[in-house]
Amino acid sequence: MNEHYLKVDFEPDRTLQDQIRERLVATILSGHLPVDEPMPSSRRLAEQLGVSRNTIVLIYESMVDAGYLVAMKRRGYFIAPAFHQPEDLCTEVVQDDEGGAPLWQQRFRRQPSEQPSIIKPNNWRSFEYPFIYGQVQHEFFPIEQWRECARKSLSGSGARDWIHDSVDSDDAALVEQVRTRLLPKRGIYVEPNEILITIGTQNSLYLLANLLCDARTRVALENPGFRDAFNIFKMFDADIHLQPVDAEGILVDERLQGADYIYVTPSHQVPTGAELSVQRRRELMTLASEHDAVLIEDDYDADINMQTNPIPALKAYDQDKLVIYMGSLSKSISPGLRIGFMVADETLIAEARALRRLMYRHPAANNQRQAALFLAQGHYDAYLRKIRELYSSKLQRMQGAIERYLPDMMTVPVSSGASSIWLRAPDYVDTEELSWMAAREGILIEPGAVHCLEQHPPHNFFRLGFSAIATHKIEPGIELLSHILEQYAARH
Repeated sequence: MNEHYLKVDFEPDRTLQDQIRERLVATILSGHLPVDEPMPSSRRLAEQLGVSRNTIVLIYESMVDAGYLVAMKRRGYFIAPAFHQPEDLCTEVVQDDEGGAPLWQQRFRRQPSEQPSIIKPNNWRSFEYPFIYGQVQHEFFPIEQWRECARKSLSGSGARDWIHDSVDSDDAALVEQVRTRLLPKRGIYVEPNEILITIGTQNSLYLLANLLCDARTRVALENPGFRDAFNIFKMFDADIHLQPVDAEGILVDERLQGADYIYVTPSHQVPTGAELSVQRRRELMTLASEHDAVLIEDDYDADINMQTNPIPALKAYDQDKLVIYMGSLSKSISPGLRIGFMVADETLIAEARALRRLMYRHPAANNQRQAALFLAQGHYDAYLRKIRELYSSKLQRMQGAIERYLPDMMTVPVSSGASSIWLRAPDYVDTEELSWMAAREGILIEPGAVHCLEQHPPHNFFRLGFSAIATHKIEPGIELLSHILEQYAARH
């Protein structure tokens, strides 16, 4: 009998069956088990791993069904003949150190890895005070309702709608939900052929920049602003103009008159959180009309706005189709879902659809259908009500704690619905260094220089997000951060 020792480092949030089966499959495929001996008995393996014998029996039977094992009466389970030659299955390639590998650095025409970018550590959950932006508290996500929608999308009739390649088409049910459920909340009423489903705001921006930009194209961006937007337009050689922002959002003046495209985040300016005033919105629309400019409106977090009557989107006032509107479900449902949408004149949408087909055809159809069901069944709106209440409570705590422990650091009044606060430390503070000091004390903050798009950015700004941190952690976290700032000041 095979006495192979199987080691499994169990993860608490995954089923035992899944983890043991994965380890067994990996061991079989690696060729580390003799093929002429039976697998360890269910009793022996159960004792070795500290699990029930029934668990091992169920795993073995599932692997028989999958073709990895064969059951022989009175002898046990054996590796199936198809897996007797692991070398045939091995995908490892031995590299020849003296071979002539291409000199990739000489071949690259663009190197996005060299662009400054926002860094978000993958281990942010391990921080006691994660003031990270763009993540959520997983315990508040309606996982049962999401699973219910997954089950429905996997049913016989549901699966037939998405299991085949849709070529360049989107899920009609999701398009209809976006058109009738999401966009009217922002005052936008369009036809299905004016909507394209994307895999998030960055994807929408990349499609637009690819279609619309070259070295002759002038693009105006907010500064400070969304770093990924800057990087994407720069990738396509656009002539970028940086336009200042203040407490009312982007400044609208003669400096914008030469722009072909003006990218704005009017609901909650990135990263300051400022809301574009009604007067500025009118001025921006007038400028675009008079100077033949197109507005690119990024409404990335519109649905988590806690205002009773939020200002409608710029697209709502777009009579001449001068506004390209981008929305996303990342901030409202889940950042990992990667579903967004673009709304524009049907001519532009058709061309973006053709480009998207060359890139990845369409977003995963099963994800689209699941999201459509989540919206149609009313789970989305119920979830939004809870999230808005939660964020409203967190925002009040953030403002109170900042006023108490970090006075005079707020740069603009925080509009309800923003899920982060943009702060300015004293001029001598380098928030990159501050972030390292804070991390050692379990506090995760976001240095602000990456959002300042000029060549020599200031280094004393930082952003505190509050969507992922537990409410009761906010005040002690900011109090501890104030003590770290005091230590920083003492050193400098």
